[in-house]
Amino acid sequence: MKNQTSRESEHFDVPTKLLRPLWFRSRESLLDDGIIYDPIAAHACRRCHLAPECLTGNVDQSQLLYATLTQICDLQVKRFLETNPDGWVINVGARLDTRFYRLDNGRCHWVEVDTNEHLVWRQRLFHKSERYQLKCGSIDDMSWLHSLSVPNDRPVLVVCEQALLERRENRIAHFIQSIGCYFQHAQACVVLAGDLTTSRLGKKMGCERYQHGLRRPTERLLNWLPWIHKVSLLSPIDQHCQRWSKWQRIIAKLPLYKHRLTPNVINVEW
Repeated sequence: MKNQTSRESEHFDVPTKLLRPLWFRSRESLLDDGIIYDPIAAHACRRCHLAPECLTGNVDQSQLLYATLTQICDLQVKRFLETNPDGWVINVGARLDTRFYRLDNGRCHWVEVDTNEHLVWRQRLFHKSERYQLKCGSIDDMSWLHSLSVPNDRPVLVVCEQALLERRENRIAHFIQSIGCYFQHAQACVVLAGDLTTSRLGKKMGCERYQHGLRRPTERLLNWLPWIHKVSLLSPIDQHCQRWSKWQRIIAKLPLYKHRLTPNVINVEW
């Protein structure tokens, strides 16, 4: 009993870059009109010291933007697993994402790809699963692709929610081309930033400083991977949420800016 108590009272100084998204999901789970529900994040945050940097900036709006992008990605993964219950999901730049635990259907296989230091934190905070693998790798070095053990006949979905926001356009192109050449047929769900996220309006909508800004991301993807046969662009502003209503009224008057002021979720199939 004493050992169990000591484990429950153990606290971790998780780096801000890892803790802030986890903390957003924890806070969102406590709202009556919350977009996502993540009790694992709430439990993990009770064990972590909240860094002062987590409280800086436009916290409530940043949380809403992050939660909405996460919700959209969740929906894409859920649809993939409904169609392909035995499919493989490869989550790149996983950090402290809990999507597997939220969406696991009991049959899918899941691979979390991230740097070794991030995987160490995952092992300390989350439990294991026999269909759940941790693999060391990054967007900058795609050699991990060749160590995957995905059967050739299994559908694959590659997810990259936050990590590409920290990469410049040339690294994004390399990532897309690498997965496009490695998998003969697959789907990808990625988040890319619009070109006006650093504007005054973009910052008010919850955007942070990203390493790229694309005005026409779907065109860029088609240039990088010409054999894509399906692409869709989803904006967080389009989601049915009362907390977005003010921004929806503003964007209704500026429709050409809808996909330029925030990051967007892009789905591709090839």
